Amino acid sequence: MDNQIFNSYSKISNLNVSRETCNELESLISMIQEKNKEINIISREMLEKEHIRERHIIDSAQIIDFVDLNCNTTCDIGTGGGMPGLIVAIVMKKIKNDMKINLYEKSYHKSVFLKEVSKKLNLNTDVIQKDIFKVKNIETGTIMSRAFKPMPAILDLVNQNFKKYKNIILFMGNSGRKILSDTLKVWDLDYEEKKSLTNDNSFILNIRKIKKKIS
Repeated sequence: MDNQIFNSYSKISNLNVSRETCNELESLISMIQEKNKEINIISREMLEKEHIRERHIIDSAQIIDFVDLNCNTTCDIGTGGGMPGLIVAIVMKKIKNDMKINLYEKSYHKSVFLKEVSKKLNLNTDVIQKDIFKVKNIETGTIMSRAFKPMPAILDLVNQNFKKYKNIILFMGNSGRKILSDTLKVWDLDYEEKKSLTNDNSFILNIRKIKKKIS
């Protein structure tokens, strides 16, 4: 691996990514590129390695300091092509944390891809091919969601389907400020936010408690 690629991961300053971890992340990029010839993992217009590395890998990895490492499981709901769940699982190997990453994805073909990656990279994941909206009484640590459903729909899902959890990590894009403002009219949230490393107009939400307001 050349130093330019290695240095690109140094953006995640608190992670101190090893070359071994970088190699596995680069392997994931290659697998995404190859699988994208068959199914739509990411946008076909954005398949350059540099774009995948910045827009998907680094973007996903930046949440690692929000993940509760004291729990047995973490959930990525509607994981799609495995962002951020697969990336978090790769990083967990370096941390030597034995927490299992549960990847919820209802698509059969994407679930097969998630299993292929997990096996090749020896990741501690459980691919659950189910519609997360139909799974009840879920207990977990951190809940992660990236490019899945609108924030209000995710909060309703967590409120109705999760029996126990520690926190919720959401990726907020260019319209995130308005979405958060509108959501706070309906929900009381205990949260903190962090500026995105990959987009000046985006931020990460770490939500610890949610409570729907009485209308």
